[in-house]
Amino acid sequence: MTFYRTLSGRAANFAALLSLSVVILAACGFFGMTESIADGQMPRETLTIQSGEKTHTFEVEVARLPQEKSRGLMYRTELPVGTGMLFPYEEPTEIQMWMRNTYISLDMVFIRADGRVHRIAAYTEPMSDDIVSSHGDATGVLEIGGGEASRLGIKAGDLVRHAHFGTASSR
Repeated sequence: MTFYRTLSGRAANFAALLSLSVVILAACGFFGMTESIADGQMPRETLTIQSGEKTHTFEVEVARLPQEKSRGLMYRTELPVGTGMLFPYEEPTEIQMWMRNTYISLDMVFIRADGRVHRIAAYTEPMSDDIVSSHGDATGVLEIGGGEASRLGIKAGDLVRHAHFGTASSR
């Protein structure tokens, strides 16, 4: 409050209005909206996919809470190679995803309870409200950059190693 007293009339009004605007925008979640999750609010873990003789390692954010799952990778403008987001589910179910407010194309890797890749929805359409389904029971979805699964040779039947699926390596 001392700051406002040192300013005269118009400048004090402007400073007060600016401060109020910042408080309102912050309360609405405007600041950091695009990077709040990317800045480490979700846990990051290592996940690997065994595809034939090759092992592919990803550093993934894990969206466990409902609000994390609904936010997913929305508002991201990039997803570095070798990174992604894992959406774990406790019970096998038909999982349905969408691309609302997601600016980049993704590959959605649907994973069965045994850790095996069930299906890959490649190059999903950015900003789409169309449903992308697992087409069968799954307990997880790994989202990686569009085309990355094909580039790495990841396919249905490959083994995903992560604690959620009980397949984490013991090394």
